Amino acid sequence: QVSVYQILDKTEPDSPEGQKLLATRLLSLQGSGWEVFAITQAVRDWTQDESSNRGLLVTVHGRGGGTLEAPAVQFASSGDHHESKKPMLVLFTDDGRRGASLPMAGVSASQPRDFPAKLSGPRSARSLDRLQPCQRHPLSVDFEEIGWSGWIISPRGYNAYHCRGSCPFPLGENMRPTNHATVQSIINALKLSEGVSSPCCVPDKLHSINLLYFDDDENVVLKQYDDMVAGSCGCH
Repeated sequence: QVSVYQILDKTEPDSPEGQKLLATRLLSLQGSGWEVFAITQAVRDWTQDESSNRGLLVTVHGRGGGTLEAPAVQFASSGDHHESKKPMLVLFTDDGRRGASLPMAGVSASQPRDFPAKLSGPRSARSLDRLQPCQRHPLSVDFEEIGWSGWIISPRGYNAYHCRGSCPFPLGENMRPTNHATVQSIINALKLSEGVSSPCCVPDKLHSINLLYFDDDENVVLKQYDDMVAGSCGCH
């Protein structure tokens, strides 16, 4: 169990009064990769009062609360580990300009104006898709609709699933990113190279299905077709 605390009192960080729990998570010792913890509340406190920034406390315990000895758990301290293993803090700030109200040409700033109450359906759906994290969604395939019913006997259709959603930086392990996608995500977020987009949400595991169909000689054949179903999705 990994827990992240905001330190309130640096003289007694281990006491209940000297810390505030921000996030906790159960992790497997068999896995590897990055974990993302939201510490928004601590950062808000720090921006309101810089002197309140006394750092973070990260603790690791077994499920029963016992301590874990090295080499089961090691912290990446400066100088001892590769740069890629050191933690990072990512901030998304708002300079206030996005929601600013600006007078428009020919319109008084105090004059009420009518705006659409909501976006059109398709546009709203696309906007929501961009906000949702990468995940698998159903995709019903009807062989008659796609023009394959002339040679496929059974089934008449199936659920192929498809991948949809965003791959926001930083990519957590739940996004199932490749190493390449992680690097691309960092370059895109830091705008280090023009034309480099964020990773795409695509199938990272595909399954097969069995099809009963007529071959060229009108024989009935049962065959397994690979890569027909999206089994899971990831950011690649």
